[in-house]
Order: sequence, then C-alpha cells, then structure tokens
Amino acid sequence: MVSKKDSNKARLHRHLRVRGKISGTAARPRLSVYRSSKNISAQIIDDVAGVTLVAASTVEKSFTENGGNKDAAKAIGKLIAERAIEKGITEVVFDRGGYVYHGRVQELAEGAREGGLKF
Repeated sequence: MVSKKDSNKARLHRHLRVRGKISGTAARPRLSVYRSSKNISAQIIDDVAGVTLVAASTVEKSFTENGGNKDAAKAIGKLIAERAIEKGITEVVFDRGGYVYHGRVQELAEGAREGGLKF
C-alpha cells in the first residue's frame, strides 16, 4: 500500500526549522506569510514582545477581488507595506512560512518591496 505524504505537515516542519534561525525584533520585525488555496495573508510580528504590529489579508471586507491568485498576493504585499510604513516600519525579516519562494509567495514579497519595505 502506498501512503501519500502530508504536504502541510512537511511545510510545518520546514517552518519550525526556519523559525529556529530567524526572529523578529522591534528594530527589524518578521514579515510572516500564510497561504491557503483561496486566500493569502501576511503579518509583521515583533517576536521579542510577542505582538503583531501590522496585518493584511484577502479575507478582509475591504478586499473584493479573488484572493487565491498572484494579483491578489501582490496587492496584499503592497497593502502590508503601506500599513507598515504608516507605523514607521521600513526593514523586515521575510519569513516564507515553509512555502516555496515561488508564485504567490514571491509576488507578495515583490509587492512589499515595491511598497517600500526592505528585506
């Protein structure tokens, strides 16, 4: 019998491995990405204080487009960058959440860079 590997379990394992190496501080918080099949969300987190400073997601009522494509990911990247700059955050550490840096995750990162975040 062939058993299929749980890809989300493997992603969580990769995410934990990366989280052991990177951490957000007040000076340089962590930009964390979560991707599902229908939506994408991003948070800027200060891990030292344990607080979320800024968040953006395609689940928000103000976001009316389809949330599961590259255009939506780029829009969320620009939106989180805009909200971060309003709070005085310009530099972040990018945490891809165990996902491959490709497709929607890459578009979110490029949108955040276009919006003015440095990482």
